[in-house]
Amino acid sequence: MIKVKSRVGESVQQMVKRFKKMCEKEGLIRDMKRNSYYEKPSEKNRRTRRKAARMNSQQR
Repeated sequence: MIKVKSRVGESVQQMVKRFKKMCEKEGLIRDMKRNSYYEKPSEKNRRTRRKAARMNSQQR
């Protein structure tokens, strides 16, 4: 759970900006976009295999 506490002299806009950065860092926005539509299990498996192949090729 992401929590943002206000700092001394910090405006609301700055707090929102920090909150958005934290959400992006945690991958929350990416997950929300991925879950906004239905993905077939075969498509999900294909995506994970492609990601694993990319990660494997980068390590070499």
